[in-house]
Amino acid sequence: MSEHRRKPPQPQGGGRAAARRGQSASSGRRAAPRDATGSLSDTYGSGGEETQYEGRAATRRASQRSTDTDTGVGGRRRAAEPAGRGPSRGRGRAAPPGKKRFIDYPRAGKYGAMRWVPSWRQVTGLFIGFFGSLVAAAGIGYAVVAVPNPAEAATAQNNVYYWSDGSQMVATGGEVNRQIIAYEKIPKAMRYAVMSAENKTFETDSGVDPMGIARAVVNMAKGGQTQGGSTITQQYVKNAMLDDQSQTLSRKVKELFISVKVGTSVEKEDIMRGYLNTAYYGRGAYGIQAAARTYFGKDADKLNPSQCAFLAAVLKGATYYDPAGATSIDPAASPEANRKRATERWGWILDEMVKDKHLSATERAKYTEFPKIESPRSNAQLGGQIGYLVDTAKGYILNNTDIDQKELERGGYEIHTTFDKNKVKELEKAVAKVRKENIKPDLRPKTDAHVQFGGASVNPKSGAIEAIYGGEDATKHFTNNADVTGAQVGSTFKTYVLAAAMTWGKRDPELDGDQAQDERTIVSPKSLYSGKNNLKIKDYDGEVWTNEKGEEWLQANDDDASYGSAPKYQIDLREAMRVSANSAFVQLGMDVGLDRVKEAAIEAGLKESSLAGTSFPSFSIGISDPSAIRMAGSYATFAASGKQNDPFSVKTVEYEGLKRFDHDDIAEPKRAFTSEVADNVTDVLKTVVDEGTGTSAQLTGREVAGKTGTTDGNKSAWFVGYTPQLSTAISMYRMDDDESNKNRTFLEMYGTGGQETIHGASFPAEIWHDYMEDALKGEPAEDFPEPEPIGVIVNDDPDPTPTPTPTESEEESPEPSPTPTESEILPSPTPSETCTNPFDTTCEDTGGTDTGGTDIGGTDGGVTATPTESEDDSRGNQNGGLFGGTEG
Repeated sequence: MSEHRRKPPQPQGGGRAAARRGQSASSGRRAAPRDATGSLSDTYGSGGEETQYEGRAATRRASQRSTDTDTGVGGRRRAAEPAGRGPSRGRGRAAPPGKKRFIDYPRAGKYGAMRWVPSWRQVTGLFIGFFGSLVAAAGIGYAVVAVPNPAEAATAQNNVYYWSDGSQMVATGGEVNRQIIAYEKIPKAMRYAVMSAENKTFETDSGVDPMGIARAVVNMAKGGQTQGGSTITQQYVKNAMLDDQSQTLSRKVKELFISVKVGTSVEKEDIMRGYLNTAYYGRGAYGIQAAARTYFGKDADKLNPSQCAFLAAVLKGATYYDPAGATSIDPAASPEANRKRATERWGWILDEMVKDKHLSATERAKYTEFPKIESPRSNAQLGGQIGYLVDTAKGYILNNTDIDQKELERGGYEIHTTFDKNKVKELEKAVAKVRKENIKPDLRPKTDAHVQFGGASVNPKSGAIEAIYGGEDATKHFTNNADVTGAQVGSTFKTYVLAAAMTWGKRDPELDGDQAQDERTIVSPKSLYSGKNNLKIKDYDGEVWTNEKGEEWLQANDDDASYGSAPKYQIDLREAMRVSANSAFVQLGMDVGLDRVKEAAIEAGLKESSLAGTSFPSFSIGISDPSAIRMAGSYATFAASGKQNDPFSVKTVEYEGLKRFDHDDIAEPKRAFTSEVADNVTDVLKTVVDEGTGTSAQLTGREVAGKTGTTDGNKSAWFVGYTPQLSTAISMYRMDDDESNKNRTFLEMYGTGGQETIHGASFPAEIWHDYMEDALKGEPAEDFPEPEPIGVIVNDDPDPTPTPTPTESEEESPEPSPTPTESEILPSPTPSETCTNPFDTTCEDTGGTDTGGTDIGGTDGGVTATPTESEDDSRGNQNGGLFGGTEG
C-alpha cells in the first residue's frame, strides 16, 4: 500500500481525465478530480482503490482551504487552486480572475458586507482628494471675485410707477440721495458707534464670522430666513453685491469669498468707509452723508456722538427704528413704537461705547435726551398725492410679494397700480374746495388748526383702490390719512350690526347658552326697537347690562333726543338707521351678540386689529378705527351684493421685462354675505341718503347708499357711501401733526369751519358728493338690485302712535347712576386675554391691537386706552355723552 501511495499506478484508461489525475498526483497537487461529486460512482473508476482514497483526501483539503478563505483564515485560496477551475465539491465553479481595476471597489477577494467596506488607503485618498478639491475651488473663487467699489455699490435704478391706464405716474426710488465721502469726513463717534453696536472686534478680526455663515446655511436648510453678515466686512460686501440679491447658498458662498478677499487685501479704514458710504439708513438715504442731511440737516462731519448713535441704531432696520414710522409697510411700525425702539437702542449704543472705551462717561452724561430728528423729506416728484400713492403701492408690494424693502429701494421695477389719474385728481380737488371755503386756521386758530381729511375709493367689482387722499402734500404732511390714522368711525359701524342681525339673527331670551346661540330669529329691517334716549341696555336674556362695578349702562342718542312716541319709543330698524339712533343699534347688537357683530365686520373686509372694545355695548356704534381704505372696501362688499374683494393697489410688478407679481394670480373674491342680506343692507342705507342724515350726499340721477358717522366729543366725522360702480369713504378729524409731539391726541371740532359741531353729514358728505359727481361723470347710472324680503319682525308691538318723531326725553331714569370714573368704566385692557364670552365684563377682547382703546362712548377718538368724561358739560346728560357715540 505504501508503495502504491509513493508511486500511483499508470492509468489504464479514462483518456485525458485520468491523465490529468495522474499528473496532478505525481506533481504533488492536491486538487480534487475534475467533476468529482463524492458519490460512489465517482470513486469506482479506472483509478482503482488507491485513486479513490487519494481523491477523497484531496477533496477534504481543498474544501478546508475554501472554508478558511471564506472565513478570513489563511487567505491563500487563489494560490492553491489550479489556474483553470477551483474545487467544486458542492460549491459550483469559481470565475477566472479578471483584469485588475484602477479603483478596487467593491473590493475583490472580499465577500458579503466586507466587499463594500473601503480600505484605509481608499479612505485616506478620498479625504485628501476632497480637501484638495475644496482648496482648489477656494483658490479659484478667491481669484475670480473682485473687491467691491463703494462708488459703484451706491448706485440704484428708478422704480417706475404707472397709472391704471398705463401712463407713467412717476419714476422714483433710485434718485441720487447719496454722496461718497472720505474716511476723514466720517466722525470717529460714528465709526465707534457702529463697532460697539455690530462688530466689537472689527479692528482685529479677519472680516469673516464662520459661525455667522454656518447659521445662515442652517437657516436656509430649514427653509427659514437667512441672516445678514455678522461682521462689518460681511455687511459691506452684502450691500455691495447689487448684481445678486438672491438668498441662496451660492450667493452666500460668493459673499464669503469676497469677504475673505476684502478682509485680507483691503485696509480696515477702507472697509469702514465703504460700509458707511453704502449702507441704507432709511428715507431713501444711502450712505452716512445722505443720512446726516436727511435726519439732522447737517453734514456728516458735524454729527455729535448722540446723533451717531441714532444713525447706528437705524442701520438695524429703518422700518422699525425711524421715529417717523412706516405703517404702510407694517402696522407695528407706528411712530410711537418706532420711537420707543429707537430710543432704547440709541441709549444702549451709547452705553456700549463707554464700556468699549470709545466714549468717556463724562461725555456720555451729556446725552440724556433723544436727539431731535427732522421730519421726512421727499423729492419734488413725490409732492401732492403722488407720495401717498407711492407709499400705498410700496406697502402693498412688501406685504403681498416676495420683494423685500432693500430690493425695492435698489429699483429697476415697473409697478402698474390701480390708481385712476382722474379720480385721484377729483378727490384732491373736492377736499381742497371744502378746505379753502371753510377751514380758516389764521382766522380761527383754536378751532381750525390741525384739521385733516382722508379718503379712499374702491371698485366693488374687483377691490381695486382707484383713488386715495392722504393729506395736503406728501412732502409736508407725512401721515397717509387714507391709511391707519386712529380716527374712530362712529355710527358708520351700525351697518355691520344690521348685517349681523340679518345673517345670524337675534338670540331667544328664553334659552340659555349654546341653545340660544343655535336657535335664532333672523331679523327683518321692519323689526322694532326703542329709540329712547338714555335707554337702559339689557343683555339678550333681559338682564340689565352692568359693568364690573355693577353700574347700569344708559345709552344716549345724539343731542339727547328720543325717537318714537312715549312710552315705548319704538321705531323700526330702517328708521333707526335713517335718524342714526344709537340706543336701537346698541340693544340690537346685544341681542345678536357682539361676537357676531365683530364677525360681520371682518367678513365685510375690516381688519381684526382695528376693532376695539369688542366686549362692550358701544362696540356697535363705532369705537373702532379702521382706515378709509378698509371702510370703503367693506362697504363695497354690500355694493357687490355680498361678494368681498380685498382692496389692492398693485396689479402687476415687472423686473427686467419679466413679471414678478400678478394680482390676478392671488385674487380670490369670497362670499361674505348672501345677496339677500347685502341687498337689504343697501336698501336700508339708501333711506339714509334719500331722506335721512346723509341727504347732502345725493347724486344727480344715481342711486346712492351710505351712512354718516360722528364720535362723541366731536373728534372725528365720516361719510361712507357707494353706488354700484364705486365705494368711497371720507374722514375728517383734528390732530396735531408735530412729529416731535410724543403724545399726539385728537382734538375736538366744536366750532371748526364756523359750524357749531362737525357731523358726517356736513363736510365729509359734501366732499363725498362733489368727488363722486365728477368721478362718475360719463359712466351710465346703475340701480341697486331689488331686495327680497328677509327675516321676521321682532318686537312687533308698536306704540299707539307709530309715527317716529324726535322728542325730548319724557321721563328720566328712576335712579340715574352716578357718572363713573375713568377706572370704573372699563377694566384695563389685557392684550393677551381672549374673551370667549362677549358679555363677560371681567375681560376685554380687543380683536387684536387695541388702538382705539376701550372708550365705550367714543369720547376720545381712539387714542387712549380708557374713556374720559366729556369736557363739554353743556351737551346734556353726561352719562349719555360718556357711554354713547353721537351721530349726525
